[in-house]
Amino acid sequence: MDAGPIPSSPAPRSRWRPEGCDQIALVLQGGGALGAYQAGVYQALHEAGLEPDWIAGVSIGSINGVIIAGNPPERRLERLEEFWDTITARPVVPFLDHRLLDGDLPRRAFHGLSSSLAMTLGQPGFFTPRVPNPWLAPRGARGATSIYDTAPLRATLERLVDFDLLNSRAVRYAAGAVNVATGNFYFFDSAHQEIGPEHAMASGALPPALPMVRIGTDFYWDGGVVSNTPLQHLLDHAGSSNLLVFQVDLFGARGPVPRDMYDVLARQKDIQYSSRTRMVTDMFMRLHRDKMMMRQLLAKIPEEKLDESEKKLKKELSSLPEIAILHLIYQQKAHECENKDYDFSASSMRDHWKSGYRDTRATLQHEDWLRMPSEEQGMVMHDVHRAMD
Repeated sequence: MDAGPIPSSPAPRSRWRPEGCDQIALVLQGGGALGAYQAGVYQALHEAGLEPDWIAGVSIGSINGVIIAGNPPERRLERLEEFWDTITARPVVPFLDHRLLDGDLPRRAFHGLSSSLAMTLGQPGFFTPRVPNPWLAPRGARGATSIYDTAPLRATLERLVDFDLLNSRAVRYAAGAVNVATGNFYFFDSAHQEIGPEHAMASGALPPALPMVRIGTDFYWDGGVVSNTPLQHLLDHAGSSNLLVFQVDLFGARGPVPRDMYDVLARQKDIQYSSRTRMVTDMFMRLHRDKMMMRQLLAKIPEEKLDESEKKLKKELSSLPEIAILHLIYQQKAHECENKDYDFSASSMRDHWKSGYRDTRATLQHEDWLRMPSEEQGMVMHDVHRAMD
C-alpha cells in the first residue's frame, strides 16, 4: 500500500499554452473519495504551467473545481491539500502503520473498515449523520430525505474558496446537477450566473446519502444521477475557441472480468458511473468530421446559389474549433472494491493523489499530444492507458 506523503511540488513552470491553443479546459467526473486522483492531476498540470481557463465538474469534480477556480494559481494546490487533509483527518485504526498491511485481503479489510466508519460517523469537514435517523423523521421534515447533513461542507467551502474571485470569471466554472422535480440535467455556469457554495454542493448531493440543495425555487441532486461527466457541456459551448482539454474520469468503462463478488460490485459501479465518456467523445468527433465535410461541400457551391439558411450555416462552419482531448482515467487497484468511492482513509487519499500525479506526468511526456490538431484533423483524443494496451 502506497501511503507515503503527497509529492512535494517544485517551483512551477511559468504559465503557457501550446501554440494555437486559445483555452485550457479541465473536465472533472464525479467519484467521491476517488476525487483525490483529480487533485494529483491538477498538481502535475500546475507544475507544468498548464493552468486551466475553464473548469467543468460533476459531484466531487465540481468541488475540486470550485477550489481551483476560486483561488489564485499560487494558492490552489495548498487549498486542495487542505481540503483533502480535512476530510480524511480521522484515523481508521489509531497507531496502525498502513504500510505494514500486506496482501489484498488485509488491505480490503482496512478499507472496508474505513468506509464503514464514513457511513457510521460521516467525515470531518464534509458530512455528518442526521439525528434522528431519516427513516424515523416525520414525512416532509427537513431531515427526512437524506442520511447525512452537509453543513460542514458548506463551512469548508466558505473557508477555502474566494467566491468573489471565482465570480470575477478569471476562470470559467461550471457544475452539473439534476433538477429533482423535472429530472433535467442543468449546469450552473459562472459565464451566466453568480456562483456560491450551494452550486458546488448541489452538484455533489448524491441521494439518498446527501441532501438535495435548494437554489432559487428549485431543488437539485448530484449531476451523476443523470450523467457523470461534464464533457458534453464543454463541447457544446466551445464556440470557435481552440481547446486543450484534460478529461479526468474516476470510473473506467473498460476493466477486467470480475473474479469474485467484490470485483462484481466494483465493476458494476465502474460501468454505471463511467457515463460512456469515450462514446460521447467519439460521437462529437464524428459530428465534428461531418461539419468539416459539410464546410468543404458548401465552399464548392457559388455564393449566389445558396439560400439564406445555407449562407448562415456556411458562416457558422467557417469558425469550427480545433480540440485536443487528453483523457486520464483512474485505474482501480487490485485490493479495491465497490467501497473505493467512500473510503476516506488518509492512506487511500494519498494513494489516489499520487496516481493522478503519475498518470498526468506520463501523459505530459507525450509532447506531440500537447500540439493542437490541424484544421484537417479538427478534433483528436489521446489516452496514455489506451496507448499502453
